[in-house]
Amino acid sequence: MGLDQYLYAKDYVSGSRYSTDEKEKSLYEKLLEAVNAQEFIYQDLPSIQMQVKVGYWRKANQIHNWFVTNVQDGEDDCKEYYVPRESLEDLLNTCREVLLSKHPDVANDLLPVASGFFFGSTEIDEWYWAQLEDTIEQISRLLKTVPSDWDFYYQSSW
Repeated sequence: MGLDQYLYAKDYVSGSRYSTDEKEKSLYEKLLEAVNAQEFIYQDLPSIQMQVKVGYWRKANQIHNWFVTNVQDGEDDCKEYYVPRESLEDLLNTCREVLLSKHPDVANDLLPVASGFFFGSTEIDEWYWAQLEDTIEQISRLLKTVPSDWDFYYQSSW
């Protein structure tokens, strides 16, 4: 058991016969065939919601605390929350700033740890800095590669 954190990218694909985007229709047909759901799809407004796990952390409680504070309005309830792309850019910049300083006071001010029964260490040590490096790598990669019309969602479990 422990704090597991997930970041998902989601996109809506319409199968509507009114869609003029042939590329989207083709993707819809391929997805529908891949999951063998032709007979279950609602025919009046056919669509598929795609979800891809694009980020994962384990006991990175300072990152979790950032999401709780900046995205979840202080609610730490293991529900899924929409994350604007701009918020991920803010997290990326914050991680870079804290890692550049590598000073505990800056870390405590900008990315404080959060304690919890399954949340892991609350020390600002090598593990803390490694989690920031990992977060920078994950967020940088997905902001470059995930299409801009996809939405992001964060969810934790503990």
